[in-house]
Amino acid sequence: MSASESLDPAKTSTIASLTKIVERNQVWSRMAAKYGVDNPVPPWQTSLDGICDALDQSACGPETLGFLERRNEEDTLSATVYSELPYPENRLVALAHSLLAHGVIDEAELEERMAAVRARLES
Repeated sequence: MSASESLDPAKTSTIASLTKIVERNQVWSRMAAKYGVDNPVPPWQTSLDGICDALDQSACGPETLGFLERRNEEDTLSATVYSELPYPENRLVALAHSLLAHGVIDEAELEERMAAVRARLES
């Protein structure tokens, strides 16, 4: 997919790993309440912002996923495919969706990374 094409969420709305995330409904507000955390900002928010900034400033950015394309996809996916998730979770999952759709990361790698994070959290 080139930078000039826009992501069609209807064609890419069935990414199994991301569907599982939505179904788990592990949003920050619920998780924070469960574990007695008072901070309203999820701990991964800074990393999300950093990833977006890095993509936007990357030398290979526009060829892979340019700023406007990323933002347009984020807005579209957040309002459609991931509308059941609150902000910023919908933004996080929309970014993962775009990265998968553009081949920046593959689904097996995403699942491995999520499993590693889950294992650290549950240890």
